[in-house]
Amino acid sequence: MGLTPIAVAALALLAERPMHPYEMFQTLLDRHEDRVVKVRPGSLYHAVERLAAAGLAEVAGTERDGNRPERTTYRITDTGRGALTARLRDLLRAPAAAYPEAALGLAEAHNLPRADVLADLSQQLDALRADAAVLAGLIASVREHDVLEAYWIEADRALHLRRAEIAWLDTLITRLTDGDLPWPT
Repeated sequence: MGLTPIAVAALALLAERPMHPYEMFQTLLDRHEDRVVKVRPGSLYHAVERLAAAGLAEVAGTERDGNRPERTTYRITDTGRGALTARLRDLLRAPAAAYPEAALGLAEAHNLPRADVLADLSQQLDALRADAAVLAGLIASVREHDVLEAYWIEADRALHLRRAEIAWLDTLITRLTDGDLPWPT
């Protein structure tokens, strides 16, 4: 099962402790993770149902509070932990092409050991550097051919953004390596 961003967020919450989907929704909003993942109650409930059907989560119990509808609490399975770990490592390893993957990998990286995060971010840094080199080469080539800058202005923007990402990621890796950034055990 390919894990969607909302499924990753749900599994990450279940890795903390068993929860029912509404509690998961509220927790995501309280943590402002709706800036990272598109969060709607219906899509979250659907994602949790798909996770359970795939064996990545399972029912931990049901409860009723007064006249309210019954609430089903879910917990992550060992298979779910493995899938979460694999997906997070994928997200951290390579530069993401689009929102929300780039932010999601970093937002949930605390679910992985520091050594894995360092290895994956180093791989991403290598990919970013390679991409920046390609962009710089393309820009040099169009300049050589006197192509009007208006035709390749996006390449210049992309190169500047890549360089900023590289600088930020390099600093993050240094902080993780030096222990300057505390990491959960």
